[in-house]
Amino acid sequence: MDAPAAMSGENGTRGDGQGRRLVESAETTSLDALLIRRTLTEIAPVADKVTSYFYALLFVRHPELRSLFPPAMDTQRDRLLRALLTAAEHIDNTPVLVDYLRNLGRGHRKYGTLDEHYPAVGACLIGALSAYAVHTWTPQTEEAWSRVYATLSQVMISAAAEDAVAAPPWWGAEIVAHDLRTPDVAVLTLRPDQPYPFRAGQYTSVETPWWPRVWRHYSFASAPRADGLLTFHVRAVPAGWVSNALVHRARPGDAVRLGPPVGSMTVDHTGEGGLLCLGGGTGIAPIRALVEEIAGHGARRSVEVFYGARADHDLYDMDTLLRLRASHPWISVHPVIDWQDRRRLPDVIRAGGPWHGYDAYLAGPPGMICGGVAVLRALGVPDVRIRHDPVEEMTVAGF
Repeated sequence: MDAPAAMSGENGTRGDGQGRRLVESAETTSLDALLIRRTLTEIAPVADKVTSYFYALLFVRHPELRSLFPPAMDTQRDRLLRALLTAAEHIDNTPVLVDYLRNLGRGHRKYGTLDEHYPAVGACLIGALSAYAVHTWTPQTEEAWSRVYATLSQVMISAAAEDAVAAPPWWGAEIVAHDLRTPDVAVLTLRPDQPYPFRAGQYTSVETPWWPRVWRHYSFASAPRADGLLTFHVRAVPAGWVSNALVHRARPGDAVRLGPPVGSMTVDHTGEGGLLCLGGGTGIAPIRALVEEIAGHGARRSVEVFYGARADHDLYDMDTLLRLRASHPWISVHPVIDWQDRRRLPDVIRAGGPWHGYDAYLAGPPGMICGGVAVLRALGVPDVRIRHDPVEEMTVAGF
């Protein structure tokens, strides 16, 4: 369970039944949304205290649930606040909200979350909010939170039940290769213990044996392969428990666990327009996967890859991209090194346009993604043609 009924932010397919129920109560939902946003506005300055109090309530009232959470709770508390804000942001946007919740429900299965856990989490959440939202909390506010939480949790419960029919809660995988490309970047190859369906451009969560119940997100660095192997690029970051374990401690033969694949940064192969791909740092991993998948479809769509790095040695996967370019002349690869170009990746994109008719894919540090999106919008690229991983997830992806 990743935050109270975990709300950690992943995309998926909409459940029409739940969507209809939300739409049918649109008037009530609108009033509830107003009350909920008032609560969140009030608690924002003391959000850390609210989340700490929530977990204290949960573990005192339901000590049996403590085993579902990681030993260290700092990042968990941050995810709770982000989850609440994300849900509040989309509470009036039924399709987006249902997509979001359904993937959360599916993702919760890997933590061992059961249907009966949701009411316990909801009661403790309301208890924590009521203790700190002293100016805006009323009986009507409590009723709004109860209604909305009941509806949201049912969407997640239903999605988990549907997913259980077709997929395990998590996949086991063995590390079969560990290639240290730079002092802090490793390329890992994994063999899952059963077929693992995914698409290029997606990402998953990874748990190591050294940090049980701590899951971090990593993008697939290759398109689906005939041998079933999976590739990930991992950068060790300061205080990053999982990333440092995978880069500096993991070896071939070690076992990890994988959550379900998620993410909508995938290619529509029925299109004919060009692709503009921006990858910064280890964000080149999903970009490489997308290019591989396009090449595998035999299409000859123009693909412009901009590979951003701080220094020469950070272009650790350049040889792979150059080999793809050599085999497929419609692929162009542009390395962008900060200290040489004296411009960051978004600046190079601004100068290299126009990009009308291109679909844009961005992966990398949150600042690069936000800057790239702003530049593309300013150049007239519509939002429907811009795709990237959820920025709020990528802020903790390396830990």
